[in-house]
Amino acid sequence: MKQKILLAIATVAMAMSANAQKVYEGTKFTDNWYIGWNAGGVTPTTHSAFFKDMRFTTGLEFGKQVTPILGLSFEAMTSINRTASSTAFDGARLMALGKFNLNNWFAGYRGEPRLFEVEAVGGIGWGIDVMNRGYCDWDYCYMASKFGLNFNFNLGESKAWTLSVKPSLVYRMDGHRAYLLNVNKSSVELLAGVTYHFRNSNGKHYMTLANVCDPAEMDALNAKVNELRREAQEKEALLAAESARANDLQAQLDEANRKAVESMEKNTVSPAWEAIITFRQDEVVISENQHLLIERIASYMEKNEKATLTVKGYASPEGPAAVNTRVAQQRADAVKNMLVDKYNIDAARITAEGQGVGDVFSRPKWNRVSIATLNVGE
Repeated sequence: MKQKILLAIATVAMAMSANAQKVYEGTKFTDNWYIGWNAGGVTPTTHSAFFKDMRFTTGLEFGKQVTPILGLSFEAMTSINRTASSTAFDGARLMALGKFNLNNWFAGYRGEPRLFEVEAVGGIGWGIDVMNRGYCDWDYCYMASKFGLNFNFNLGESKAWTLSVKPSLVYRMDGHRAYLLNVNKSSVELLAGVTYHFRNSNGKHYMTLANVCDPAEMDALNAKVNELRREAQEKEALLAAESARANDLQAQLDEANRKAVESMEKNTVSPAWEAIITFRQDEVVISENQHLLIERIASYMEKNEKATLTVKGYASPEGPAAVNTRVAQQRADAVKNMLVDKYNIDAARITAEGQGVGDVFSRPKWNRVSIATLNVGE
């Protein structure tokens, strides 16, 4: 008997440690509980007609799935009386059962129950024979054990319901040498059952695999994140420096344009005076901060009818050559079109030429400009 107990303990330990390397969600004490109803027949294994002496038996089961392999439950069953006595029930049984999911034990748990699974079941409990007082003055109590298999069909997308076929052998453990499993004191039990699995804290009706990284892998990922942050900070510093230089260039252009406007207002432009209209990358529309310069050019040309204007558009080297050629021409046309459409300057007095990729300035991106050269008439 001691050897059997030690074997059972070892089996339980193996079941609980089989997936020890995996981490599951939905494993709180309040998770993985279920309730089920069983019904079927029970008949003596020997010295009896199998079907003729079979009695209807039914009962409830309440349990918990401890791990994907190991489950524990309490089962209460009662049998309908078919003897000449007048008792409605001739016996009852309360058992504590251990269940071992063979699919998960041998094939591993995949994060959700399979459609079909097999459980090995074993347990021990207490039984009672209910006697009619016309036949006997007392009820008879005894120890009992149970061994069997559960053939489970887990149904539905959420796997909340299980239909089962449950064949088993139930032994009475009374009389002489009660600790032995005597087939002559056993019954065959054939049950069908339906089980409902309550919802867990993870929102499922079963355990799910947790996505847990290896510590070394997490350290490597953290190091990579820190490296990317450092690179991002370096790039932000470079961008800030480039932005500062761009702002400085814009300030110089604005100052040059301001002086050009002042010279036009004084009508003291040189015979070949230039104005620089800047554009953002890929844009061909004149921004508002350049409109004042275009207006002053228009004002001067209105007052000096012999003055003409040559506009040369440029592009920075990013992108295909054909695109840069088109953008350069559109930037030159943008200046001409604004003078013609908005200020009614004669188009014949303005020449707009696209020059493609420019090399007027040392930095490529500074060449996103149109240079308007005002030619003063004699």
